[in-house]
Amino acid sequence: MAMKKKPVTGMKDILPREMEIRDYVIGQIKETYRTFGFSSMETPCVEHIENLSSNQGGENEKLIFKILKRGDKLSSAVSRISEATVPDVSTLTDSGLRYDLTLPLSRYYANNANELGSPFKALQMGNVWRADRPQRGRYRQFMQCDIDILGEPTILAEIELITATTTLLGKIGFEKFTIRLNNRKMLKAMAAYSGFGEADYDSVFITLDKMDKIGLEGVNSELIEQGYSEESVDKYLDLFDKVTPDAEGVRYLKDTLGEYLEPGIAEDLETIISSVDSVKSADFKIAFDPTLVRGMSYYTGPIFEISMDEYGGSVGGGGRYDEMIGKFTGQSTPACGFSIGFERIVMLLLERDYQVPTSKNKVCYLVEKNMPSEKMLEILKKAKEEREQGTIVNIAIMKKNKKFQKEQMEKEGYTEFVDFFVNKL
Repeated sequence: MAMKKKPVTGMKDILPREMEIRDYVIGQIKETYRTFGFSSMETPCVEHIENLSSNQGGENEKLIFKILKRGDKLSSAVSRISEATVPDVSTLTDSGLRYDLTLPLSRYYANNANELGSPFKALQMGNVWRADRPQRGRYRQFMQCDIDILGEPTILAEIELITATTTLLGKIGFEKFTIRLNNRKMLKAMAAYSGFGEADYDSVFITLDKMDKIGLEGVNSELIEQGYSEESVDKYLDLFDKVTPDAEGVRYLKDTLGEYLEPGIAEDLETIISSVDSVKSADFKIAFDPTLVRGMSYYTGPIFEISMDEYGGSVGGGGRYDEMIGKFTGQSTPACGFSIGFERIVMLLLERDYQVPTSKNKVCYLVEKNMPSEKMLEILKKAKEEREQGTIVNIAIMKKNKKFQKEQMEKEGYTEFVDFFVNKL
């Protein structure tokens, strides 16, 4: 069987140019988030299949890369399937690759809470896997970067998460983006006010989530086609037509929804908007967006996303998920998190031809192929001295087409070249 040189579909090789940007962004992430009090932690990439399939991950649970049982356990499971009238192939697996970092963090906290502070401010970076259809900015293996605050019930958590994330984006050169903000309880109140039954909420929200793609008329058509009454649909969509993307819009819904909206929800949204706006250190906009849904079923309160025009969609998001840790412990624990789309951020920086800021000189020593050992030793010592002064020194054998060689190294950031010949140091 012939070997294949291309990566598996949905995966990619990372070349040095991209790796330089990735390393720089990772450094900025850790440096920035630590100034907000977040601590690095890590979870395994493999999770129990029961956890991954617990109806917490929405559509992502259809995209799990499942791992077969091993050894005797697999043989036993296969034999039971072959004997069954209606085989259950799910019995062949006992674990899978994580599809996000939130579920593993919840298990981690449930298992280690006694050794962690309260609130616990977690910073987690790592690869996740989804058997999704690859497209621009989306792969089957990709890195996520999450910050979460566990054990903080107030909206201070939301304010800190949004402020930390927007500060980071400003530091790596992003501006004019928008933080879209909503609350799952606001979504439910709007649906209840319009006459939809609680059992219909998920279906209605899935359609509403398409608003940015199909518009108000498209949402109207889909909801009617699904059999909902025109009265409920008209009443529902009229809310979106009248609301504004600011604190005034929040107040409008508060007054309109009345008893359908829990006390304090509108006030919390207003406070988040005004607080973030007053302390922001980057040029961005925070806007109330009643069409924001977020696909994960585990969200229980405020939700938010980062929208960038140059990408044409979301490059990060998060929200409050107060009930997930309780699935492990039986006790509700306040939790809120924000994840940036690391791969999409890096992709946008590459498309901008982003140059990583550096104060260090990058020098290349070009050495003739047959350099005597004593001459090479002198070159190595010279390179050692420069490196000790903080200079990046690359020693490379001089090629025949030296001009092309230098041009290639200039693309890697080398600004100075020193040629060493056999008879001259």
